[in-house]
Amino acid sequence: RRLSRRPALTLLDVFRQHARLQPGRPLLLFQDEVYTFEDMDRRSDRAAWALSRRLGLSGGDTVAVFLPNEPAYLWTWLALAKLGCAMACLNCNVRGRALRHALQAAGATLVLASPSEAGGQRGALGTRGQRGALGTR
Repeated sequence: RRLSRRPALTLLDVFRQHARLQPGRPLLLFQDEVYTFEDMDRRSDRAAWALSRRLGLSGGDTVAVFLPNEPAYLWTWLALAKLGCAMACLNCNVRGRALRHALQAAGATLVLASPSEAGGQRGALGTRGQRGALGTR
């Protein structure tokens, strides 16, 4: 009953609420850099704009993400959520045939990868039916 009274919240809804109410509050500490809710909101807005305008992504698309654990992973996830895209998370420790299988199973139309991850995986990341790869740095 309680859920029927108000719409369900998503992680994006919770993030947006925190970004609106406490924009300067630290969200992520990575090495010696601190990222606030406002930082992540702005970076994800820019990423969403680029993904939409330059690569033609829109709601309903599935994007395979092959990024290491770094801040770009978070703002990429937020950007895709803002666009309504599904994100297929690929393990950066997987290589070769296992990576090709993961890509095929994801059914993604686009692969987003950092240059460090994509460099040695050109064959696996070039799976037929996907639009290409994009570096995040």
